[in-house]
Amino acid sequence: MSIFKTRQNKKYNYTPRFYKGEGSPFEIKHKFDEHRKTIEKVGLKGKFINAWDDYKNTPDASANRRTLIIVAILVFIFLLIIGFDLSIFFPKG
Repeated sequence: MSIFKTRQNKKYNYTPRFYKGEGSPFEIKHKFDEHRKTIEKVGLKGKFINAWDDYKNTPDASANRRTLIIVAILVFIFLLIIGFDLSIFFPKG
């Protein structure tokens, strides 16, 4: 027991009993990491360029249209709730 020497942690050589896979079972990895480019370590400009490329190269254009329709419906409901006069959007006749 020395006063100036800190105690070292014990090291265990643990292997899981039922793990039959490749690589480390303790590695935490997201499901879609191999499909995304935005997780790379690049500068700020590179991050924006990668994010813009991912946004432009989405294969499902109907998802973008669906998102815009949902946002428009929610904005319309919000305007109805706050009592906004919607007659300014329609021509007077």
